[in-house]
Order: sequence, then C-alpha cells, then structure tokens
Amino acid sequence: MKKTILLVEDSKVQKLAGEMVLLKAGYLVLLAGDGEEALRLAEESVPDLVLLDLLLPGIGGEEVLYALKRDPRTEQIPVIVVSHLPPTNFAKLKAAGATEYFHKANFLEDDEGQTAFLGMIDRVLRESEGRNQAGKQRALAARLQG
Repeated sequence: MKKTILLVEDSKVQKLAGEMVLLKAGYLVLLAGDGEEALRLAEESVPDLVLLDLLLPGIGGEEVLYALKRDPRTEQIPVIVVSHLPPTNFAKLKAAGATEYFHKANFLEDDEGQTAFLGMIDRVLRESEGRNQAGKQRALAARLQG
C-alpha cells in the first residue's frame, strides 16, 4: 500500500519539484500551499508523513507543527521540517514534535541530495510504522486483559 505524504510548501517551483520526486518514488502526494490548508488536509486525510516548510503565508510552519501535535487526530503523524532556514532552532522544533530537519537546498541541488531526502523519508516512515504497530499491540493487549 502506498504511503501518503502531505507536502506543505508555498513556493510553486519547490512544490512542483518536491511532488515530482515523491511521485517518482511511489508516494501518494497531497499538496498544501499554506498553513490553513495543511491543517485541513492533515485532519481530513491523516497522511503517513508531513513535509513542512517553516515560512508559510498566514499560519506559519511552527504554528502548523504545534497544532498538528496538539490534535489527537494528527499527533502521531511524523513531521519532517524542510526549510531554507538554518537548523539553529531545530531543538525547539524537535521538542514541539518535529521528527527530522532537512535543508531545502540539499534537496534541490542534485540527485545525491534527493537520495538523502528520500532515504530520510523512508527511515522516518519505517520508524513511525514500528511505533504505531507497537502501540496497536499494547492497546489490543490492554483490551484483552480488561
């Protein structure tokens, strides 16, 4: 079953580039151009992963991250911050629930950057799936005991 990725990016060029790479890699891709649309799509479709730009019109990326992690419907979705901003505040974003950080320039530069980007996505999805399976097993065991 194909994994669904919500790509949150306001730049049309970068959104198109990201979409093409993700589609080529076999993912289903949802696109959001601003924070409000990102939150709506995340709640409606509950994607397997969110790729989140920080500089967005309206609701910024940090606020989107906080909102996703406060909502029980979306709190388990891993979020990779993809930005041109330096990762100086990644510790704060990680504390707020971001899973990883990827510098946008690395992704856009060359095939090596895209390979690293896709490798990070695959790893985060595998780790998330493992945590979700463990959580489902604990919930089932609790139900059987109770």
